[in-house]
Amino acid sequence: MNTVRWGIVGTGAIAHGVVGDFQFVPGAELAAVASRTESKAKDFADQYGIPGAFGSYRAMLESDDVDVVYIATPHPQHRDIALAAIDNGKAVLVEKAFTATLKGTQQVVDAARAKGVFAMEAMWTRFLPVVAAAREVVAWGRIGDVVGVQGDLYAYREYQADHRLFAPELGGGAILDLGVYVVNFAQAFLGDVKEIDSRARLYPTGVDKAVTMNLVHAAGGLSSLTCGFDGHGPGRMIVVGTKGWIEVEPRFHHPSMITVHRNGVLPRIIEALPTGRGYSHEFAEVTARIAAGETESPTMPLRDTLEVMKVLDKCLHQAGITQREADVDLGP
Repeated sequence: MNTVRWGIVGTGAIAHGVVGDFQFVPGAELAAVASRTESKAKDFADQYGIPGAFGSYRAMLESDDVDVVYIATPHPQHRDIALAAIDNGKAVLVEKAFTATLKGTQQVVDAARAKGVFAMEAMWTRFLPVVAAAREVVAWGRIGDVVGVQGDLYAYREYQADHRLFAPELGGGAILDLGVYVVNFAQAFLGDVKEIDSRARLYPTGVDKAVTMNLVHAAGGLSSLTCGFDGHGPGRMIVVGTKGWIEVEPRFHHPSMITVHRNGVLPRIIEALPTGRGYSHEFAEVTARIAAGETESPTMPLRDTLEVMKVLDKCLHQAGITQREADVDLGP
């Protein structure tokens, strides 16, 4: 496959935020966009010079002009759209959180593996150059064995009961929207989790405004994580090792600099700017894997998505919150 043809499902804020980065992806063509409103699809396509505009999700998912779809709708809608895409033989890049529930994530993973099509969670942080550099520092043993991760991701938002971030039916709450970042980061450096202890504050709508998570990882590492919409914070991560530590400078989920500290050695600063807004790196990964006929990314494998969703699902349960997958009208 010489050119991988992309379609975007959804025309909301995240779709607008990422679309400009396709120009930096070798071998990728942004071929189509789909919305449940034809006028929105056409407006989006006209704004960004996209040749195809579909007034229903189903029409694009069944189109022969698209190889892979980027699903940029609210969390509870991801499952049904991904399953329909996979059923039509399309590869999928699914925004985080991957789905609203652990069961939904397992359904999509099972379907992709059974169909033999590529699937990945859109955790762009893992693909940023300076995060890759942090993994190399760890692999080289510069900070010894990794034994801990500490960090936060606060993103203050004024409470609006009908906004996506605060609406239960749209998968609102800090755990799925922000917690996915901090848990994914900790899992990437410490591996699977065996014990979870979390506490949350809730909005009047019943979704979580903030959460703190203390995790015990299977290999013995400990992570202390917090996130929320009701406060301000640096958005910093620290990877703790037996011989030093790595500071991932704010905001850690889209960083351009890390500082490596080692006992008895001057700190080393590593800078690596992303291409475009930073989303291009995950798009390049998906494009290259599909072109090579592969079905998963070794950097963001489906088993890691399942592991992270397991943690988020447990945190929701401990907060007394039940998320649900939506029944999505895919259109004609």
